[in-house]
Amino acid sequence: MAVLKVIEVLSNSSKSWEDATKKAVQHASKSVKNIKSVFVQSQSATVNDNGEVDDFRVNLKITFEVK
Repeated sequence: MAVLKVIEVLSNSSKSWEDATKKAVQHASKSVKNIKSVFVQSQSATVNDNGEVDDFRVNLKITFEVK
């Protein structure tokens, strides 16, 4: 029987929500092993004074197997 654990992670990127998600998984995988899935719980963005998107943000749930 596998035991899974879920952690919540926040990440950002100046490129895209997809890039912010990839960065979160890459960073988490440095200390968390056996990552099985990621669930994007929410997305948001900041807008600069020129009306352009500055920063893409994601709130993720990362699931990994506990060995």
